[in-house]
Amino acid sequence: MSARGQDGAAGRLRRTAGEGFGWRELRPGQLAAMEQVMTGRDTLVVMPTGAGKSAVYQVPALLLDGPTVVVSPLLALQRDQIAGLPAHHARRAVAVNSAQTASGTAEAWEAVDSGSATYVFLSPEQLAKDEVLERLERAAPALFVVDEAQCVSAWGHDFRPDYLRLAQAARRVGRPPLLALTATAAPPVRQEIVDRLGMDEPALVVAGFDRPNIALHVSRFLDDDDKRRAVVERAAGEPKPGLVYAATRKDTERYADELAGLGLAAAAYHAGLRGEERSRVHDAFLDGTLDVVVATSAFGMGIDKEDVRFVLHASIPGSLDAYYQEIGRAGRDGRPAIAMLHYRPEDTGMRNFFAARTPGDDTLGKVAAHLDGQEAPLPLDELREETGLSRNRLTAAVNLLEEAGAAHTDDEGALRADPGVSADEAVEQAGEAARARKRLERTRVEMVRAYAETTGCRRRFLLGYFGEPYEAPCGSCDVCEAAAGDAPVADGTPVTGRADDGNPGSADVTGGKGEGAAGDGPAPGTAGSPFGAGVRVRHREWGDGSVLSEEGDRVTVLFDTMGYRTLSLPAVADGDLLSVLERPGG
Repeated sequence: MSARGQDGAAGRLRRTAGEGFGWRELRPGQLAAMEQVMTGRDTLVVMPTGAGKSAVYQVPALLLDGPTVVVSPLLALQRDQIAGLPAHHARRAVAVNSAQTASGTAEAWEAVDSGSATYVFLSPEQLAKDEVLERLERAAPALFVVDEAQCVSAWGHDFRPDYLRLAQAARRVGRPPLLALTATAAPPVRQEIVDRLGMDEPALVVAGFDRPNIALHVSRFLDDDDKRRAVVERAAGEPKPGLVYAATRKDTERYADELAGLGLAAAAYHAGLRGEERSRVHDAFLDGTLDVVVATSAFGMGIDKEDVRFVLHASIPGSLDAYYQEIGRAGRDGRPAIAMLHYRPEDTGMRNFFAARTPGDDTLGKVAAHLDGQEAPLPLDELREETGLSRNRLTAAVNLLEEAGAAHTDDEGALRADPGVSADEAVEQAGEAARARKRLERTRVEMVRAYAETTGCRRRFLLGYFGEPYEAPCGSCDVCEAAAGDAPVADGTPVTGRADDGNPGSADVTGGKGEGAAGDGPAPGTAGSPFGAGVRVRHREWGDGSVLSEEGDRVTVLFDTMGYRTLSLPAVADGDLLSVLERPGG
């Protein structure tokens, strides 16, 4: 597009934002992403929580010829997204989900069929249904939006099996331009999102990640009772409202009961509650009725609440991606807030257990046996009926079989086994893919441990993980505060590290792979170093990987099959362990 054409698109987008939504200006990242969408280019947008990602599709949708399909993982999130539209636009938004009545679903499809629906919100599970895809294909969507796109990545902390079927779904509805939105995509996650969605040379729009108003603290504990007592005392003593994240459903209820016993308005939230109760807690938190919500990671995705003053973690999260998104719910109004991680080294064992959950050989064998020898491809619904497996278990098994190359999905969404692979071989190949994923996930837990135990600036560490340079000290993490003699860390023994969230400042638009950073104090590589961030390398024993960071005499690499490893550069040089395969952009 010419410079004049780009100026014209920018002008139309600004006018539409003003007239349709009342926004007097657009942030740099928002406008840059919208312009890419208007050219029909696939686009991946990484913006922190509160940076206005939804606007990237909301405004162009009013200028495109055809409905905008928005894939959103939670019913509450779909409801919030529709409620967040101006009233005259909300009337042109419909949702199709399992919570609707039959008449409500019929009305939604009638609006889609008649062309009166501008926005169509669906869950990924809905897009696994043939009848849904057929109706969407007839509507000829102009844009296919994947919200919370980290769910598409096996690296992503919110991984959802049905998200891996979205590339086929997009093809079946006519393959409109794809827009993927996420707040928490470190460089490896970004690349997997692109690959899994089948994005075609996408534009990459990344906003700045730093949120200096969020203070970053870690407290270390040896005794679990001491840690639990500190969590309750901290949640009770901080300005309200706030969030506490716990590892298990039982813990959410236990902490909520203890806080309620102190006279606070507190409630638990987890996937095991009835839908009505989850909605009640969700709404009460938004309207200010609740002081504290104690939740598993099921709560908070897409929550639009600006005045959250604290986010406490009662146990370590499964990844720094998860941690970044969860603490990003604090301080969205720009006022001071705190993110406190309560860390006990033994807690990593539970996270490693969660990371190890993949379909077993019996499940894989059942699916492979039904596919073996089938002359015609099997639709997933039919395969589910034949195997008797739940949707999630079946989809997870199918994804592994495809990842291993033992099966593939055709353009109609049906599954076919590779004719050259027996059922036993398919199970073996998929099992190896599952074991590789377990290794990768466990190293993600180790990255959280490294954050908790680092002796450097926590902000620098976490921003480095997301590929953003930062000059320490930050002055607002417990490590930097202690070094400056400002204040000791409360509740337990301070551990080390740094963390942070994002700020919708400048944005970078590129057409290639994002750069990366991680390790025990990640930072961009030194100028002139052979192992700068983004360089593809090969290890003599561990195979291929991507350099995430280099600092001092260490380099951190994410290996394709072995996960995160931090290596000594002198040892690398002495043993000639790494060779350079490809440099960014080369």
